[in-house]
Amino acid sequence: MGKVKITVFKKVDPSVIFDGNVPNMYGTDVPFSICTAFEEGQEYLAEDGAMPDGFCNWAWRDISKDVAILNFGGNFWAEWTKPGEMLTCCTDGVRPVSFKLERIEG
Repeated sequence: MGKVKITVFKKVDPSVIFDGNVPNMYGTDVPFSICTAFEEGQEYLAEDGAMPDGFCNWAWRDISKDVAILNFGGNFWAEWTKPGEMLTCCTDGVRPVSFKLERIEG
């Protein structure tokens, strides 16, 4: 087992996706705010596959599979990744957050 550094890469402003408002089931507009769980540039360390303290449970559910692959020495095949790295995100469709994962060697 190893370590994976998780860096908050980008938080998406919901206005980019929904023009600031989304009608709810009652027909009124519901404003959405940008994710408040993270700050861009914030770093976490996942050791031995465990969720870091203070990390969002919902985001961890989404990215833990990618962390596990790096943790066990695997790599991803994509032209935009390097061995030992991955860009991934939480699946919040209203205000997603992207993360850069980096395997820590040694």
